[in-house]
Amino acid sequence: MDEFDIKNFVEALREGKLSADEAIDRLKKLPYEDLGFAKIDHHRTLRQGYPEVVFARGKTPHQVTEIIRGMLAAKSSHNILITRADEKVFAALRGLAKKIRGVASATEFHELSGTIAIVRERTVRGKGLILVVTAGTSDIPVAEEALVTARVMGNRAEAIYDVGVAGLHRLLEHRDKLAEARVIICVAGMEGALPSVVAGMVAAPVIAVPTSTGYGSSFGGMTALLAMLNSCASNVSVVNIDNGFGAGCVASVINRL
Repeated sequence: MDEFDIKNFVEALREGKLSADEAIDRLKKLPYEDLGFAKIDHHRTLRQGYPEVVFARGKTPHQVTEIIRGMLAAKSSHNILITRADEKVFAALRGLAKKIRGVASATEFHELSGTIAIVRERTVRGKGLILVVTAGTSDIPVAEEALVTARVMGNRAEAIYDVGVAGLHRLLEHRDKLAEARVIICVAGMEGALPSVVAGMVAAPVIAVPTSTGYGSSFGGMTALLAMLNSCASNVSVVNIDNGFGAGCVASVINRL
């Protein structure tokens, strides 16, 4: 529930479109709804500007479905994002969205990243472009998670893939787009060099995302992580290994300022 939903709630109550009992029932679920195995944070949109995101890995399809059912039943208009999901979770949620008429306009499954977006509004709230850049094609799953997150949170977001330092001329062809971006998310594995290069070309903040892509001495992304933390470019910040969602979320917050 965000400020818009609260205004509609108060207006409906004042005009008699919502009974006192219905109002009390809705208020009982604020600030959270206890499902036993999960507590849905209905209040998060009001506090932080975006709703709770469901991390599906480690949850059963039934658990994810019940969480999303509770979020849909809250009758707010925000988009819903599920990360690290699979086909089974998507099949369950697609059926759920069909059953609740007039709530979900589209349920989209992004297979590479395992993200599911239940899109109910496409309003762009961000002030500029969020650009997602990858060093290699193998980094695309993490980049897609960042891209979907940014879009679900109401931003114009675009991607440039496979422009790593092994062929720097590929990156230089996109200098105009890099200069246009208000926030850049730079995703790289191996030695993690790309964020420093990109950050040295722009005035925008660069959010570096190390990935677990690489051979033995990349240590599952630790090499890229340490390289990014030690970047000589002062406009680089770093999120956790493979954390495309975290990068997309922080980029969204910056883009709304």
